[in-house]
Amino acid sequence: MPVLNSKPALVGLPRPALAQALGEAGLAGYRAGQVYRWLYVRGAQTFDEMTDLPRRDRAALAERFTLARPGVSDERISVDGSRKWLLRLADGGEIETVYIPEADRGTLCVSSQIGCTLTCRFCHTGTQRLVRNLDAGEIVGQILHARDIFGEWSGRAAPLTDRGRHVSNIVLMGMGEPLYNFDNVKAAMAVATDGDGLAISKRRITLSTAGVVPAMDRCGDEIGVNLAVSLHAVTDELRDELVPLNRKYPLKELMAACRRYPTASNVRRITFEYVMLAGVNDSPAEARALARLIAGIPAKVNLIPFNPWPGSPYECSTPEAVQRFSDILAAAGYTSPVRTPRGRDILAACGQLKSASRRVTARERREAERAREHAVLEEAQ
Repeated sequence: MPVLNSKPALVGLPRPALAQALGEAGLAGYRAGQVYRWLYVRGAQTFDEMTDLPRRDRAALAERFTLARPGVSDERISVDGSRKWLLRLADGGEIETVYIPEADRGTLCVSSQIGCTLTCRFCHTGTQRLVRNLDAGEIVGQILHARDIFGEWSGRAAPLTDRGRHVSNIVLMGMGEPLYNFDNVKAAMAVATDGDGLAISKRRITLSTAGVVPAMDRCGDEIGVNLAVSLHAVTDELRDELVPLNRKYPLKELMAACRRYPTASNVRRITFEYVMLAGVNDSPAEARALARLIAGIPAKVNLIPFNPWPGSPYECSTPEAVQRFSDILAAAGYTSPVRTPRGRDILAACGQLKSASRRVTARERREAERAREHAVLEEAQ
């Protein structure tokens, strides 16, 4: 169970784990359903809001648990309406979460790690070494934060938009490689997709991976959301350079895993993400090779104009080169939309996320733990 402010956090716990935690705290079994709805349907931020629980139970919960959400260190709003939040976690670490409004949906781009396990050459996040995995509550907390901002909770006064909720879709495409934080991502998505919880359809959730092949099978079987694969090259030689994970799981193994993925049907296609780098991977020959590489896989290809960041070694392909690439894929039978860059002016676009968090040393962790213990003792006195 995640621990925030020296107390176990309830946010992020799926129903079975929540029921177990409340049972150990001495609450009746049926109280778990009530607390669960307050957390994920009504968006309660304090136990006092849970008015259908006896006062003694609310007091017991407040004494033992926390409902803490990530705090906001910074918010930036793009000229195109996108929003980027720098969220502060209990240990001082920070992550970035992005909201992208579109005509038919509102997409929340969620992080799964502070920093990233990988070092993809074209990605700003990849220049920040991994600090740590997020726990399930910190992943779910990003969704709760967005719903707080838009007032999207049952019983709240804020109206929904004409298209429904502001936050209708989730993409695990923020900071980090989700499949290297599998268990926490799985638990968070159990809450997100629970019809009695956040109630977001699995069809509206997409997990993006650079190709952690062994976990891709588990993802299809145990999480069951849409899959996006960061491809970006059609040869092992180039992909080894752009996506170093390819040295461990080369294209042959990656394509085999894509063909096994259980949602790879004409109804739910795999998305291949392909960032367009001028003079690197954007030739007509590479477009034709890409069509051959993914042949037989129900798929679409998202062509992503490279989003520059300070010190980046690449340039974006010209609009003409991108369109030519797209036309070749379309002629081969693959939908290949060109992703419109969103939030570039606030470094919120694809591949631009990064925080200033760093890995804490063992000595610093021990000192912080002693300080927390001291604070708890003082509070108790």
